[in-house]
Amino acid sequence: MKSSSKKVIVLIGAGSIGIAIARRVGAGKHIVIADIKQESNQVAANILNDAGFETSISLVDLSSKTSLQELVKTATGIGDITGLIIAAGLSPSQASPQKILEVDLYGTAVALEEFGNVISQGGTAIVIASQSGHRLPALTSDENEALAVTPTKDLLSLPFLQLEKIRDSLHAYQLAKRGNSLRTMSEAIRWGKRGARVNCISPGIIITPLANDELAGPRGDMYRNMIQTSPVGRAGTPDEVASLAELLMGDAGTFITGSDFLMDGGVTASYWYGDLKPKAQ
Repeated sequence: MKSSSKKVIVLIGAGSIGIAIARRVGAGKHIVIADIKQESNQVAANILNDAGFETSISLVDLSSKTSLQELVKTATGIGDITGLIIAAGLSPSQASPQKILEVDLYGTAVALEEFGNVISQGGTAIVIASQSGHRLPALTSDENEALAVTPTKDLLSLPFLQLEKIRDSLHAYQLAKRGNSLRTMSEAIRWGKRGARVNCISPGIIITPLANDELAGPRGDMYRNMIQTSPVGRAGTPDEVASLAELLMGDAGTFITGSDFLMDGGVTASYWYGDLKPKAQ
């Protein structure tokens, strides 16, 4: 039976960054942990339960609208949804361009849409994007608007997202993460009508299992060079991302919505203006 006083935070993606954020903002709330892998759900639940949090777990496929609608139904059956953390996704070394667009781009857009229909007044959301979205060359104004406002059912049909236009998985990932940022801005208008806020964080290389996959993958040398030549000179930690998310989801962040925060140790700055700048052909 639903308790009207129970506040619910939904965590989509049971990885290190999502868990770190949930620990910062989940005290006194019920955390619904949702991942495509049951073992990942259970690991996250064990960590949070052992730290004193109240949790439940639910399987979700971020690329499926039906699955996300079922998650909304499950969460609203527990209480009022006051927070959403979208921290699921696939890296370029983990999936094909098509799958990355389905999960990282379409799935995030659908999650914002579906949870935006039920988010409580005063509620907040965080989307975890990536620095990669900031290294994609400028799109046209029409392409930006299309990523921001195209109905989700038509999103993957956009001409510039067709597979013959996508160079590789990294290009798909960059487009997806640029889309996350633009969709966050667009959804902030709709969420604001419910008295709720949504923001995006674009982390750089944060040491997580996903990042370790990248470091061990075909682009590993490139990522190590990015770390070594960046202004900060190191990778980040999930707790550092969680510190920013805590600000954005808390009372101190109530004037912030529709924004994308790049936190990458200066890698993007170095890419455009420093030692990482691509050599002219």
